[in-house]
Amino acid sequence: MPHPIMFRDDDLGLAQVREIALGFPEAFEKVSWGRPVFCAPKMFTMYGGSAKTDTKGQYLQYPHSVLVKVDDSERRALEADRRFYYPAYMGPSGWLGLDLTAGKIDWAEVRELIDASFRMVAPKKLVKRLDVG
Repeated sequence: MPHPIMFRDDDLGLAQVREIALGFPEAFEKVSWGRPVFCAPKMFTMYGGSAKTDTKGQYLQYPHSVLVKVDDSERRALEADRRFYYPAYMGPSGWLGLDLTAGKIDWAEVRELIDASFRMVAPKKLVKRLDVG
């Protein structure tokens, strides 16, 4: 059974996230788990997510958020920021979510987070293109 689509093209921040993510070498968008996912060829950013709650089987939805893979050296500082959350399913693999509704959106910060995530998962040849371009 396929996942239902859980976004609209006019969702808060999706156009900006899409523009940033698709600006990376060989980046493309697909829909996985009902959400926009950006890959090159592995996933480096997702729009929208959820977090587990204390009640088994219930999730807190963050439909207007950006999920990125984060380096362990950055994790503590980001987790201390109330705008970030530990996403269900992806959190154990090193991902965090930034809730775009939790305050004024700093698009330079979002770009930096997506850039760092791309550098962690993309093949070295694509990362090298960032550094020479």
